[in-house]
Amino acid sequence: MGSKSPRGEFAARQLKKKRKNFRWSDRYFNRRMLRLDEKTDPLQGAPMGRGIVLEKVGIESKQPNSAIRKCVRTQLIKNGRLITAFLPGDGALNFIDEHDEVIVTGIGGTRGGAMGDIPGVRWKVIKVNGTSLKELVYGRKQKSVR
Repeated sequence: MGSKSPRGEFAARQLKKKRKNFRWSDRYFNRRMLRLDEKTDPLQGAPMGRGIVLEKVGIESKQPNSAIRKCVRTQLIKNGRLITAFLPGDGALNFIDEHDEVIVTGIGGTRGGAMGDIPGVRWKVIKVNGTSLKELVYGRKQKSVR
């Protein structure tokens, strides 16, 4: 018998224990169990987060594109971490001022990463002072004053 696994009528406990130990060699299992992705995530696993705009920044897009993508540096309210969030839409930068309250969400890249040609930007702004940024860009709503 060349098998390294325990066999027989009463081997279930050992087999279960062995399988449990082997799972730790799987990279994704390990990260999930130790909650490493949740700990490093600025939103701490939440789908959205509120923040205060600190400054407006322009980020150059990656090759072969050539553009300046409009973004904002935001300080999250829940933990004080700083993130850079993209402003989708033509002229969206005009509707955002410093010290505005924004709601950010993931930009939709693979495994929670950056998307498209914007390097290092993982978040996008969806609301400004409680008003949808999309509605502001389309001109259907006015920005509320806080």
